[in-house]
Amino acid sequence: MRQSQNLPTAKECLQSCNGIFSHLTPEEIELITYDRKCEVYKKGSILFQDGKKITNFYCIHSGIVKKYKTGLEGKEQIISFSQSGDIIGYRTILSKELACATAKVIDDVKALPIPGEILIQIMEQNSQFAIDLMRLACKELGDAHQFLTNIAQKSVRERLAEVLVKLKEIFSVDQNGFIKVMLTREEVASLVGTATESVIRLLSEFKSDNYIEMNGRRIKILNEERLRKVSSYY
Repeated sequence: MRQSQNLPTAKECLQSCNGIFSHLTPEEIELITYDRKCEVYKKGSILFQDGKKITNFYCIHSGIVKKYKTGLEGKEQIISFSQSGDIIGYRTILSKELACATAKVIDDVKALPIPGEILIQIMEQNSQFAIDLMRLACKELGDAHQFLTNIAQKSVRERLAEVLVKLKEIFSVDQNGFIKVMLTREEVASLVGTATESVIRLLSEFKSDNYIEMNGRRIKILNEERLRKVSSYY
């Protein structure tokens, strides 16, 4: 469902996207924003689906999107999260392939959908923007490579400790110290790459060791230094 009230302008959406559009000319900004508006995508909405064609990419002003793949048995593997300042869907536009993951809203999103042909047009005429976008794509691929390395080389306990620290880094904490994203135990298990039962057991152990505090889905890190040592993540 989409709404049109109290939304940032298209230009405000672009300004929120971590400087990736900072090297565009006023004419290029106008090309992107003319007759377009930021839209609301409610929790549960699918921005694009694995194996389907993508026509737009998205500049996220606020909210949280998870990107995941679904295995043969329907098991979900979360690849990454996107939030305010991120752009998603652009790599599929560039590769001219079908989407390699599903993007699902888990916290109401305000985002500017931008047609893929405009992305290509601006890249062809603005070399600095093209370089910035390639650097962003390389960083995301590097993060994916590191994730695969961790799955292969670290224990489940080490991976969970690292995931908790990274979630705090990505989303920061609220005024009470809880990480600003609430995930189900199944989603945490998907991030770690293990069974839900293992995550539940290890979270209970971390709580008993006073590494974390839990309140339903909310998690507060009490001893980040110890979690970093457990995960060898510095």
